[in-house]
Amino acid sequence: MSGFTTDTVTHLTRSNLWTTQLKELFDDERMAMRYVNWIDSFPDGDTWNQPSIGRAEVLDYEEDQPLKYTAMDTGNFTMTITEYVQSGTYITNKLKQDSYVADQLIAKFVPEQNRAIMVDLETKILAVGPDGQTSANSNTINGGKHRFVGSGTNETITPEDFAKARYALQAANVPMTNLVAIVDPSVEYALSTMTNLVNVSFNPTWEGIVRNGMSSGTRFLMSVYGWDIYTSHYLKVNTTTEAIDGVTATLGVNNLFFSATSGMLPFIGAIRQPVKVDSKYNMDYQRDEYATTMRYGLKLHRPENLVVILTDTDQVYV
Repeated sequence: MSGFTTDTVTHLTRSNLWTTQLKELFDDERMAMRYVNWIDSFPDGDTWNQPSIGRAEVLDYEEDQPLKYTAMDTGNFTMTITEYVQSGTYITNKLKQDSYVADQLIAKFVPEQNRAIMVDLETKILAVGPDGQTSANSNTINGGKHRFVGSGTNETITPEDFAKARYALQAANVPMTNLVAIVDPSVEYALSTMTNLVNVSFNPTWEGIVRNGMSSGTRFLMSVYGWDIYTSHYLKVNTTTEAIDGVTATLGVNNLFFSATSGMLPFIGAIRQPVKVDSKYNMDYQRDEYATTMRYGLKLHRPENLVVILTDTDQVYV
């Protein structure tokens, strides 16, 4: 006696089934472009110049003596178009003919290329500030330190560091409005697990940290010493150790603190060519080619409106 079983009739079953849905990586929110003063009066050339002037001088005057005349200090700030980036790919005729997900794949080319360029731009914006400072130096302005290592255990951050960053901006006459801190997720972890914060329930500024967590999307639910705190995965991480005032950060991440008040933004930039998409059929290679390009420049414009606090990121799992 015989019948149909999976052992005897293998050609009527299939062990592998392929879906037409493509698995994609998680995307995240990006915010840095809003904190750049984008120049719109830059029609040609590759270097933008901005004259600057210092303060007038006050001298003591003596009666019946001629006045003294002094000139204010002058300077010239320059910003150059340095970045010309591209993302490109192609698909051959043969793959289009043989692949059952060719249409879905092609539909992802341009959006993914645009996303890649925007992520690259985000990373470079968040690095232009630290790159514009002097490493292994406190970058002191009017007595305020604009670069230092977090004062917590093992180079983590503390609420006092937020107060120090606020003082540094105050000493540099930066407006105390729209204060923004962009920090690594490890900084959120350090703040939300502090013992003194967990045990203090009478402090309304910090209530709900343990219950709800500190961040929602890319923004914390509350502020610290007036700083609205955002998290980002794209902050610059040092590739070597850095010591400032005798304190060393091992591969520290550069957390940014600044005022986002209009006209006072710390970063400046210009987009010479916005994101541009080109596609063509290459007859010689029998394939469709897709390319996305962008050209721009970035620079730290107001170093007095930027504080960088270095923290180590390896203290979450210890």
